[in-house]
Amino acid sequence: MHAHEDSLRTATLRFFRLVIAFAFALAAAAVGMPAQFRFDTAQLDSLASRIALYPDALVAQVLSASTYPEQIEEAAAWADGHSYLSGNALADAIEEDNLPWDASVLSLLPFPSILDTMASDADWTRQLGEAVLEQRTALLNEIQALRHRASQFGYLRDTAQCRVVATAAGDITIMPVDPERYYVPVYDPEIVFERPRDRVTVGIRFGPVIPIGTVFEQWGWRRSGFDWPAHALVLGGSPWLRTRQNAKTYQHPCRVSRPPAGPRVERHELHPSRHRTH
Repeated sequence: MHAHEDSLRTATLRFFRLVIAFAFALAAAAVGMPAQFRFDTAQLDSLASRIALYPDALVAQVLSASTYPEQIEEAAAWADGHSYLSGNALADAIEEDNLPWDASVLSLLPFPSILDTMASDADWTRQLGEAVLEQRTALLNEIQALRHRASQFGYLRDTAQCRVVATAAGDITIMPVDPERYYVPVYDPEIVFERPRDRVTVGIRFGPVIPIGTVFEQWGWRRSGFDWPAHALVLGGSPWLRTRQNAKTYQHPCRVSRPPAGPRVERHELHPSRHRTH
């Protein structure tokens, strides 16, 4: 049984990689597209360092959401005003308010602190999205390089909140201990990615638990993360193939495809946080 499942999983991954390679070949063959600015390694390092030590699925959601920078500020304000809700109550509010944003942005509404960071530093968010659309392979390589540095220096390791696993291919994956309970890592990139001057201290702390149950699967919180050897971002079990060339038309197959049933409305009390910067 296990051998059959392993064979099926391997075949599925090979199929995903072929689909990804074909999609990017088509994108590369597009003509008439303006040349885009390319980030160098140091710039990619800076862009990735804030999120490189997040669990894989959360990194994947942030990367995809960053390609919709025009939606982030409103989403951050909504998440802040509804931060007293969690779990099923939050999922119900997301649906009841007919929120018009992409599912990748909706997937981050349980994480108001992340959306606040993205809204507060709009330039970083926009540049991260540009890197996702234009230089995905290089960006994912840099995330792995940062993880290896944090691991080498003793900061990235198993905790009560997350498991750190090195694959046979040498990639480092980070997963929550409980797939329905996420904790956002809090760390200083200038500490955890540099060699300790004396001895390793606790460089990574965690925020409060954020429940992500099955009700959030409709926004991609299931079988999400990366196929690291293929440099592929995976959401809801399917490779996410948005690029600069197809950005205006791309619809991810596992995402909520139906439009809101009506105009956006507010059906709940708002309790904005005093820590909001917007």
